[in-house]
Amino acid sequence: MMVKLDETTEQKIDEAIKEIFSSDKPWVTIVWDDPVNLMTYVTYVLMDLFGFAKEKAHELMMQVHTQGKAVVSTGSREEMEHDVARLHEYGLWATLQRGDQAL
Repeated sequence: MMVKLDETTEQKIDEAIKEIFSSDKPWVTIVWDDPVNLMTYVTYVLMDLFGFAKEKAHELMMQVHTQGKAVVSTGSREEMEHDVARLHEYGLWATLQRGDQAL
């Protein structure tokens, strides 16, 4: 069954969709804590994928471990989708979301 929306409602929906996918708002990649990966492995992955120094990668890993999650990269939606896919290839749990809605 197809519902016919009035013009005002359609405009509001269009504006909301444009807001969500607007390229001027940054997106973030979040790594989540999991019961599988060792802390040393998570540190290694962050160093390898993002070029973090060992200290920075360790700090982010500890944030994941103690707080359950950490933002590891920021950029356009497409860039963050790519980062999430790369993290998944390493077996880490990661998602993306708009930066103004993160954490």
